[in-house]
Amino acid sequence: MLDFGIWSFRAARQYCDVIAAKSIVLIGMMGAGKSSVGRCLQQRTGLARLDTDEMVAAQFGIPIAQIFERHGEERFRIAETEVLRTLAPVRPAIVVTGGGIVVRAENVDLLKQLGTIVWVTADEAALFERASRRNDRPLLQKENPRAVFLDLLRKREPLYKAAADLRVDTSTVTHDEVAEAILSKLEEVAGLRK
Repeated sequence: MLDFGIWSFRAARQYCDVIAAKSIVLIGMMGAGKSSVGRCLQQRTGLARLDTDEMVAAQFGIPIAQIFERHGEERFRIAETEVLRTLAPVRPAIVVTGGGIVVRAENVDLLKQLGTIVWVTADEAALFERASRRNDRPLLQKENPRAVFLDLLRKREPLYKAAADLRVDTSTVTHDEVAEAILSKLEEVAGLRK
């Protein structure tokens, strides 16, 4: 078991001191654990957590599944871009995104302006199993959800890879361990490790 007490204070302090103007942006497929990891990062760094799905849902006043049902995916994607435009690059935060945010090139450009993009991923089986636990995933409300999921994964993986500055696999680790790994990698990138 990793001891996070002293390390997390030191890492959070160093992260905030060295990369004070950069957000940590989490991208990846549904089921990767972005929301949970985002909460762990928020606790460790003291930065605000901004979830683009939550922001879009608040804008419409209804859950994401109902946005897809009533307005369609395209309207959701437009709203997602509009939300990204409201985020200030000079205010560091933990930015948690929806799985499809990378399908629009403009979104990737906006995310890069915000900070370091971390691709949170896992093996295919783990991603699908986790994504299937919730029945509010509008893109999986199909006759063959696994086939739809695999198709989305195949299309999105190259987009995640192209957008990401870092990649962290969540297949066999806890959310806390993922947050630790992200902060550790950011520390390395910032040149803080010897």
